[in-house]
Amino acid sequence: MATIYDVSVLAGVSLATVSRVMNNNTKVSEKTRQKVMSAMEQLGYRPNTIAQSLASSRSNSVGVLVSQLDGPFYGPMMTEIETALRAGNKHVIIAAGHSDESQERDGVEFLISRGCDALILDVEAVDDDYLIKLHQGSTPIVLINRYIDEISERCVYLDNELGGYLATKHVLQHGHKHLAYISGPLFKLDSQDRLTGHKRALAEFDVEFDQQLFYEGNYKEQGGSEAMDALLKVNNPFTAVVCANDQMASGAIAVCLEKGMSIPEELSFVGYDNIPFPQYISPKLTTVNNPIHEMGKMAALWVLKHIYNDPKPLVENTFSPALIVRDSATKPMSK
Repeated sequence: MATIYDVSVLAGVSLATVSRVMNNNTKVSEKTRQKVMSAMEQLGYRPNTIAQSLASSRSNSVGVLVSQLDGPFYGPMMTEIETALRAGNKHVIIAAGHSDESQERDGVEFLISRGCDALILDVEAVDDDYLIKLHQGSTPIVLINRYIDEISERCVYLDNELGGYLATKHVLQHGHKHLAYISGPLFKLDSQDRLTGHKRALAEFDVEFDQQLFYEGNYKEQGGSEAMDALLKVNNPFTAVVCANDQMASGAIAVCLEKGMSIPEELSFVGYDNIPFPQYISPKLTTVNNPIHEMGKMAALWVLKHIYNDPKPLVENTFSPALIVRDSATKPMSK
């Protein structure tokens, strides 16, 4: 079995230079790097990652805790995280918290126990105090889709209040005055912020928030279907539905179409997230762009910059939502 010494002899460089190449040290010239890499390939040399970790106090692995592993929302985020870290010669270890406090805490402890150099956390159930205390520990953290003032430099987040405002303002500007609202689970901060933005837009247009036309959903298509069934049974007419995410909007629209309703002529819809599939259904869904994949990438770049001392990444912490206008919202039918 080839050793690091064999690599140094074949490449004609010192052991220290081979070590710098293996640790991706920027002080090595590209010509020297290629000589070492060529020697490693010829000899079939594979670095001992355990020994490297002990020598450098780094595992070159980053823990990623997400709310769930399925669905169209988290996949792009995890892809961007893995791609950015892989480009920096780092690997990811993934755990799921399932929006449950105990499972989120267990996931964090598991990732720390695996010796991760840093944690990227998309967590919803643990409170701010827990995350502030975690930040004070020995394993650095960065948060996605969450803002905590005390650790704001570790947060990569979207202005969800503004997003909720933009979604509702769009249908109000079309002349709608009777709006239903399907929220996400209200224990989630993004759901709370989107509802706050919805209410701000209503107040700006002197439209009263109608509790009868409010339904707390679950961010899934099935939740949108159940919400729409319930809202249509309320003896309180409405001409537009604002949904806190695209999946619930898709489920709600499906119910309307099954009942023979014409969308958007009879009922306008606006979603949130701009996930791929609603732009291919009919009508194409007007929505608010939520660049979760970009936030994932930025969290990974933050780790590369601040934990692995890579000077190149430009890290952006704050993202602004944008309205994506398609076909699902129009002026209310005149009666």
